[in-house]
Amino acid sequence: MTAARVLLCAAVLVVVAGYATLAARWTSAESDWYRSLPRPRWQPPDPVFGVVWPLNFGALAVVGLAVALECPPPDGLRWLVLFTASVALALGWAHAFYRRHDLGRAAVLLGGATVLTWALVPYAGWLTIATSLAVGYWRLADQGAATAS
Repeated sequence: MTAARVLLCAAVLVVVAGYATLAARWTSAESDWYRSLPRPRWQPPDPVFGVVWPLNFGALAVVGLAVALECPPPDGLRWLVLFTASVALALGWAHAFYRRHDLGRAAVLLGGATVLTWALVPYAGWLTIATSLAVGYWRLADQGAATAS
């Protein structure tokens, strides 16, 4: 593994760990302020958040490492910049919402994170195609080796 890939992997893990740490520090569903807010009808029950967020952080780490390992370094660096910006906006939401109680700013920041995350979707689509091609090559090579035996 090249030094660039190792650094990219390390950067991904630092971003995800920082995200998880600060989000846990800044968010609190137990505060009186949060409990006093009127809730949208479609909000899931509170225990759902306790299950979903750790899964999200784990998924972000796995996907980030997959990108770091598979993507050529210049593209991986561009992906990391978008990913880090999305995380920064999501953390901005957590701070604006739970610490500053600025609901409008929180909504705008989270909207920005959403836009940046959707900007990564074409890459996810390409990885899906590339993976199917890799599996196809692997299967065909195995079939060719079996036929040659």
